[in-house]
Amino acid sequence: MHLLHRLNCPWSSETPPDRARLGEYGELVAASYLRAQGLKVLYRNFRYGNSGELDIVCRDRNILVACEVKSSASPSSGAPMRAVDRAKRDLLRRGLRNWLQLLKRDDIPTRFDIVEVYLIGGKKPEIHHHKGAFGMHEGAHHY
Repeated sequence: MHLLHRLNCPWSSETPPDRARLGEYGELVAASYLRAQGLKVLYRNFRYGNSGELDIVCRDRNILVACEVKSSASPSSGAPMRAVDRAKRDLLRRGLRNWLQLLKRDDIPTRFDIVEVYLIGGKKPEIHHHKGAFGMHEGAHHY
């Protein structure tokens, strides 16, 4: 098991990576963290048509979990999860509905998590896992 979330970031604090590399590395760190927490990662970067993307689809025992990963190289920029606004939540819901449609199942318990990953150069990542951050319908929470 690769424990990427326990390793120091591979860049210096003076030269943070561009947004694309930061996001990609953040998703790898989040997947590593989720596996270490006992979740089974099923798929990364799931796309189905123009429905948006699910960063990580995993299983937490019998619950299907769609994880949105938000990465930041600066702790002073505020909580990355603030970027998951109503429009983004709607895209994520549509993506999870598409996943369930591919499975031909609609009776599976689901959950939306947000994983914030702070990637400060030369330091170990700081991870905040928000389980059940929002539900399948606006205003609904599962946990």
